[in-house]
Amino acid sequence: MVQPYFHSVTLETENCKGCTICIKRCPTEAIRVRSGKARILELRCIDCGECIRICPNHAKRAIADDFSLLSKFKYTVALPAPSFYAQFSGPDMSISKILQGLLQLGFNAVFEVAEAAEYVSLAIRRYIESSSIRPLISSACPAIVRLIQVRFPDLIEHLVPVHAPVDIAARLAKEMVMRKLGLRREEIGAFFITPCPAKVTSVKQPIGFEDSWVDGAIPITSVYARMLNVLPYINETEGLQQASSVGVRWGRATGEENAVGVPRHLAVDGIQSVIEVLEEIEVGKFNDIDFIECQACRGGCVGGPLTVQNAFQAWVNIEELTKNLPAEIVPEIEQEVEKRWEDGFYSLEAKIEPRSILKLDDDLSRAIEKMELLEKTLESLPGLDCGSCGSPSCQALAEDIVRGLASEGDCVFVLRDGVQSLAEELLELARQVPSSISNQGAADKGLSEEETEK
Repeated sequence: MVQPYFHSVTLETENCKGCTICIKRCPTEAIRVRSGKARILELRCIDCGECIRICPNHAKRAIADDFSLLSKFKYTVALPAPSFYAQFSGPDMSISKILQGLLQLGFNAVFEVAEAAEYVSLAIRRYIESSSIRPLISSACPAIVRLIQVRFPDLIEHLVPVHAPVDIAARLAKEMVMRKLGLRREEIGAFFITPCPAKVTSVKQPIGFEDSWVDGAIPITSVYARMLNVLPYINETEGLQQASSVGVRWGRATGEENAVGVPRHLAVDGIQSVIEVLEEIEVGKFNDIDFIECQACRGGCVGGPLTVQNAFQAWVNIEELTKNLPAEIVPEIEQEVEKRWEDGFYSLEAKIEPRSILKLDDDLSRAIEKMELLEKTLESLPGLDCGSCGSPSCQALAEDIVRGLASEGDCVFVLRDGVQSLAEELLELARQVPSSISNQGAADKGLSEEETEK
């Protein structure tokens, strides 16, 4: 039995107007509208945040951590995502200044996720060189990993089983603090400044390993306003900024594929575009490609639903912030990756498992019966996939009916045809006067049967 997991995307029922916009855009058909309100199906939800992005009534929101959690640790480290830098611009803006701003907000230290991205890039390249599977798919975007678990389980073996940069950043940061200050791991809090809810979920309930080195995920939207208050008064500090442009550009689409640097690579951003590519891979295409970077958000992480800047402006900001940074990964990082690769430092500890959402019944015979009923029910539906019933498609409605979560009457077209048929039957009945009623009427007037017949 599939166990439910933590969800960072949640529903504000009082704000929901039942408009059905969200059910059409959800990539895993995880939303239904029943009794005028949306509801999220936990097994299907991948916490991509697409519903947060498109809901006009702000009825979906992300659950994440806040600054109050810092007080639980003796020492805290901020882990800014590369996309965090892209929220800021200006002639005097720099990554060093942004990092100093995080220290002003109360963190004891900073460790760039962009720097860890350089380590991970080399680790991914190392894995690609040792694997015969093609194409290999990045596992850095947790929404894409969960999408594959739910909708494309046959492609799990194509995922690169390497830790995401934030996980490596947290571990490297904590190991450094433990060496320098003699603190225990549990005394050090590592906090990711995140652009999306999927990364919040990946911290709370990791895939491919059990114990995350990240202790919390704070949305960029929560940090941004605080940063605006301190940035005007900050002077740059030498030594804070370590990552090259290679790592920082992971924050936008194409950054990862270019950093990995294998001969045949491809980048896809936007979850609907990713789905189209994954469908092609399922039927045997793209096997001449070594590596595919897949990002759920349009534009990459700079387009995350928990960011502030327009994704196109954020793309420009990254270009400005990286123009004076080194353009290559330093040799010391390559040596470090080689040294720790054989120890499994970068590899996931457990196999990524599929999440079954299509099982109709635990009993095989009953499941077959329900499948036959599903097919029969689907034939009776109009096939318009209009969403008016509160399910995203006729196929989804048929599944809901078989599972006892909906009825055929929820389809407005089936309901209309039923009402029309009933109206026609009533009209036909109205045209007919039963003989018993006719004879009784004649008797009341004192007429004989012969006179009635005449």
